[in-house]
Amino acid sequence: MWLKPEEILLKNAFKLWVTEKDNEYFVLQRRRGYGEGGGGLTGLLVGTLDTVLDSTSKVAPYRILHHTPDSQVYWSIACGVTKEEIIQHWDWLQQNIMRTLSVFDSSEDVTSFVQGKIRGLIAEEGKTCLVQEDDPEKFREAHLRFEKWFELPPEEKLVTYYSCSYWKGKVPCQGWLYLSTNFLCFYSYLLGAEVKLVISWDELWRLEKTSNVILTESIHVLAHGEDHYFSMLLHLNETFVIMEQLADYSIKRLFDKESFQREPALSDPLQITKRGLEANAKSEQFRTFFRLPKEENLLEVHESFLWVPFSHFNTLGKICLSENYLCFASQDGSQCHVIIPMREVVNVEKPDSSSRALTVCVRGKRALRFSEVRDYQRLANTIRSRCGISASPQHSASSEDVTLMVGQKDSSKAVSTEALMTVFHPQDVENLDPKMLKEKMKEQSWNIHFSEYGRGTSMFFTRKTRDLIVRGVPEALRGELWMLFSGAVNDMATHPGYYTELVEQSLGTSTLATDEIERDLHRSLPEHPAFQSDTGISALRRVLTAYAYRNPKIGYCQAMNILTSVLLLYAKEEEAFWLLVAVCERMLPDYFNRRIIGALVDQAVFEDLIRENLPQLVEHMTDLSFFSSVSLSWFLTLFISVLPIESAVNVVDCFFYDGIKAILQLGLAVLDYNMEALISCHDDAEAVTILNKFFDSVTNKDSPLPPTVQQASVGNNDKASHISVDISELIREAYEKYGNIRSEEVESSRKRNKLYVIQTLEDTTKQNVVSKLRVTSTGACSDTVLHKLYILYLFSCYWTMNSPALLHHDPSLAYLEQYQLGFQQFSMLFSLLEPWAFCSIKSTLSLWVFRLIDENQDGLINFKEFCCALDTLYTGSFTNKLKFLFKLHLPPVLKTSEKFVSLWSLSIKLTGRGKVDLQAYLKQWQNEILKKEETIKDLPRINQTQFIQFSKTLYNIFHGDPEEESLYRAVAHVTSLLLRMEEVGRRLQEPSSPPESKKPANTTAGEESSTEESSTTPESSDTSSSHNSQDLSETEWSFSFEQVLASLLNEPAIVSFFERPVDIQMKLGQAKVAQLKSKTNK
Repeated sequence: MWLKPEEILLKNAFKLWVTEKDNEYFVLQRRRGYGEGGGGLTGLLVGTLDTVLDSTSKVAPYRILHHTPDSQVYWSIACGVTKEEIIQHWDWLQQNIMRTLSVFDSSEDVTSFVQGKIRGLIAEEGKTCLVQEDDPEKFREAHLRFEKWFELPPEEKLVTYYSCSYWKGKVPCQGWLYLSTNFLCFYSYLLGAEVKLVISWDELWRLEKTSNVILTESIHVLAHGEDHYFSMLLHLNETFVIMEQLADYSIKRLFDKESFQREPALSDPLQITKRGLEANAKSEQFRTFFRLPKEENLLEVHESFLWVPFSHFNTLGKICLSENYLCFASQDGSQCHVIIPMREVVNVEKPDSSSRALTVCVRGKRALRFSEVRDYQRLANTIRSRCGISASPQHSASSEDVTLMVGQKDSSKAVSTEALMTVFHPQDVENLDPKMLKEKMKEQSWNIHFSEYGRGTSMFFTRKTRDLIVRGVPEALRGELWMLFSGAVNDMATHPGYYTELVEQSLGTSTLATDEIERDLHRSLPEHPAFQSDTGISALRRVLTAYAYRNPKIGYCQAMNILTSVLLLYAKEEEAFWLLVAVCERMLPDYFNRRIIGALVDQAVFEDLIRENLPQLVEHMTDLSFFSSVSLSWFLTLFISVLPIESAVNVVDCFFYDGIKAILQLGLAVLDYNMEALISCHDDAEAVTILNKFFDSVTNKDSPLPPTVQQASVGNNDKASHISVDISELIREAYEKYGNIRSEEVESSRKRNKLYVIQTLEDTTKQNVVSKLRVTSTGACSDTVLHKLYILYLFSCYWTMNSPALLHHDPSLAYLEQYQLGFQQFSMLFSLLEPWAFCSIKSTLSLWVFRLIDENQDGLINFKEFCCALDTLYTGSFTNKLKFLFKLHLPPVLKTSEKFVSLWSLSIKLTGRGKVDLQAYLKQWQNEILKKEETIKDLPRINQTQFIQFSKTLYNIFHGDPEEESLYRAVAHVTSLLLRMEEVGRRLQEPSSPPESKKPANTTAGEESSTEESSTTPESSDTSSSHNSQDLSETEWSFSFEQVLASLLNEPAIVSFFERPVDIQMKLGQAKVAQLKSKTNK
């Protein structure tokens, strides 16, 4: 490898390097302790020194130095792992450089020429992804060590590396941590003791920062049930962020392919860099904090002061710029932030050079002044250019006009343009009861807030905003504020007419999701008048169906109907749709799917917070899984399913402002309020009763809703015996006691627990799959073998890019049928596992096996089908194995068309699983129940073309076997015998045939093969390949399976070959290694 020329003081290296070759300008050296005469104490000391100092010499013990006769300075220009590699570099220098050097007059010119040549060679090699690294030279050297030490495929992309200590018990091993696209690797070499660790990211169960008595702070990794600890003096936080990103990348690549493909930073493994991962992590934080669409990326960050008019002072913070938004967040503890969509910016005034300030003017005659911006001129130009790009005719109107335009475009007879609460409970202006007066006071407080802090998309968010939220949002403003706080207002403004198109496209569609929606429509707030009429039910149906059409990956999940019905009460139909989008895709990610991973992750976060904040409860109830089960509905429905509607909407107010943090805080407050009762209870049922009675006693004394609208509590009869709790007081207490929980900590805990939750789910799935397969399978495969086979199978399903199996993954199916392989994936896996090691037709055989076990012919193989096939080939009897091979040569497995590859790939695209056909599934299920076990008599006869191919397959399977010659003779003998039997049988059954059609009974096998086309048999009319229109005299001969089996049973060589036991464990181990090596090519 050519190196960037670096100066070396050779006099300090005499004891560590041995000169192998030299001339007037170059010296080739070998590291002492390597190569001939290496080892011993010198080798141990030099190896340890190289590892600790991160020297390239550890993996490249050869080098070439450049020098001139009249200089004592040497320059390193190349290194090599092997002597052959360094000799190639040496020969190149002799042939291309040495002749030219003689023309230079001075040594300075010689050195300058050599350095220029070497840099040119490095530049040519550097036209790859390495140029994206901060220090390409150091990174090239690190990559060389990474490849040498860990022997991973050359395509494996090294992302970054750090010096660290790996703790084995209480003893640290100083070495180097290498983080690549697919692996976490560590290497250490101290006085002959080599430590090498390779962990795949998808095998991680825990990844967290931790501390103990010995280590102040370290990174804890749990994989394969083993704990690993890494500590470092520098860059610990940076290292942890990169590790977190790579682990998340692996999980998304395996289990969330859709979101994986939406993120450009993760789409191409070979382009992943440290810089890219860090930028992706910052963009995620940016989007989460400001509630921005997933398409937004953090482009620029500027420190500045923002003039806050309501406080009359400048607050210090950071300007964050993305493609379509200008955001500001304070850093002085004032909790002030503002979001300015570029579409709302009307002008950027000329910057003030004296205070390095710029003023951004937005619609509504408002302006924001940023000062002390270091690069204020460029920032002003950037904002202008982005506003110019995003400008469109609709942006000439005010924000209110934009909303009106969107509504007008969507206003049709099919879409409601009013919130249901406005229709079914219009406010009476003349009503002056105390509750209505208090409602008016709340509205007045918010109007004052709007006048000071702004209204709409560019409003300031401050502590006072949160205080108003905690006290309760007025009924009239609830929909507007939900849209603003969730960021849904931006989604709707940038997608005019989108909802109407979805409604029209989804109208009349029939899917599993629409059937479930219809079933749950009348279960959504059934006591509310709005959903006792067709108006509310129709609006709910349209929103849920449109969302299922927009996001088929989620489709429809229970609890979405409850949430959407509440959204429709306070927001217009289109606004309710965009609120649902914000909740499902941003605020509660992965909540509404079959495995509710997001809810399980947040329950794990909730358990951590209980341990931290409620130690008394933890001491009494050591098993916190009870709280996970009882709180699931709290998270899925935001307390709507357990609280009366008039109280639940206050919780939803806080959720849209503070996100999941508000739900966690309220959950802790509920447990804290019932602490004494929970501690005194004796079992889980008693604890559930206590919590249910508590929720029944929660009221909203300020709610202006009439009794007909308010939701009746389940425990109304017992309410008198319980002290009522006001929801506003409960929320206020939650913020006072647990408001110190930071959103950043919650997000960090989410990431930490997500690995564990997903791995637990996958492990449970694997256990269920194996147990079900053990029940349905009659094979001798052990649970250990099935576990390993499942991992290999799952690996093939999910590790490939653009996998057709993922496009048709249906979580609603049984475990054995969920994960499916397309032909290409099946072919690769089967070639690694098929029992005949020397088979010369692997691709063709894989194709026939794929066709045979793909019973429903949808171009996909599930795990059950795959295991049954391997079970037969590994542990089946001689008869079953032969029957399997026999069926491979019958239609429709064996086709006559040679243009079959393109047709097959087309059939996979066309017949892959799309919409779920319930009738087809029921019919298939019924057929499986009624299906009788197949006997050898049920198999059709095999015709001459099929039998010839069957014989060829046997020859190919036997190819390369130690007993190949005897196996070939056995096949030839069986073929000859069968042909004689067929000829004799044909002659006996046709005594009246013309004499000229008869052939001698003792004809040779070669002669018989030449008469194949003219030989006939009556039974051929019953075969699958017969043609009714064909004349009987031209019908081909055929064999039954009994004939083939009886003939082969007389050949001991063939019988022993098929009954030879297969080392399944060895096969699985070899397949795992092969998959690992091909992992980075996917």
